[in-house]
Amino acid sequence: MQDEAGASLTPVHPSPPTPAPVPDPTRGRRRLYAVLLLLALTTLVLDQVTKVWALNALTPGEPVDVIGPWIRLNLIRNPGAAFSLGDGSTWLLTVVSLAILAWVVVAARKVGNLPWAIALGLLLGGALGNLMDRLLREPGPGRGHVVDFIDYFGWFIGNVADIAIVGAAGLIAVLAYRGIALSGPGHPADHAEHGGHGGHGDG
Repeated sequence: MQDEAGASLTPVHPSPPTPAPVPDPTRGRRRLYAVLLLLALTTLVLDQVTKVWALNALTPGEPVDVIGPWIRLNLIRNPGAAFSLGDGSTWLLTVVSLAILAWVVVAARKVGNLPWAIALGLLLGGALGNLMDRLLREPGPGRGHVVDFIDYFGWFIGNVADIAIVGAAGLIAVLAYRGIALSGPGHPADHAEHGGHGGHGDG
């Protein structure tokens, strides 16, 4: 039987589909690093600038009302932890601050989503802000007193670094409650681990 007129004797094979471009995971990670470091730097600068302002503009023992008697500017030098807690434990708190910084540096290498980058940036900036006071202010390195000046309802006095630390802790608690891991949903490692199993049911 002869081939039909005009029919090609060579079998035609469809061209393979063009593979979809593979996203570069390092680019996304670099952006998260940039957000984390920029937020940490902004927090640190804002904390130190407001402390310098407080030292120059406020007098200890002479609070200034901002929102009635509820929120006031009240300058103190705090040897303890955030919000004037833990007086007399300055050396221990300095060590704790260094441990927090070490944890943030290690965790930052694994960060895979924006909320965690924001939380770590706030935590890093806040911890650095108060650590600088402990290392550089009187009465000496490692024993320096933290400058606090934001008085909340007369219950405790803090600073910008404390606000950042508390905000970071709250955000981390929300992320943990929602089950969002540090590496984050959609992290490249998740795709590499599970990519070959998509569409297959259990045997």
